[in-house]
Amino acid sequence: MASISSWENSKLASIEAEMKKYEEALEKRRARYAEKIKNKIAMIHKEAEERRAIVEAKKAENLLKVEEEAAKYRATGVVPKKGHIWFGS
Repeated sequence: MASISSWENSKLASIEAEMKKYEEALEKRRARYAEKIKNKIAMIHKEAEERRAIVEAKKAENLLKVEEEAAKYRATGVVPKKGHIWFGS
């Protein structure tokens, strides 16, 4: 009986050690994958900020064009024909 118990305990310890090794490997893979996902999220946020900055710059540029054209019409006293002031994208 003692030898059977000893055999059982050694087999259980071996299996538990193997299971712990697999769990650690799985946790490492999970951490690597989570890091990749976080990096992707950060890249998306960065690209979105860059795109927002570009849109804001174009918007400011268009507004400046409209203000310059409006100032020109005010200075000359000419009423613009339809479509002269640029409100485009």
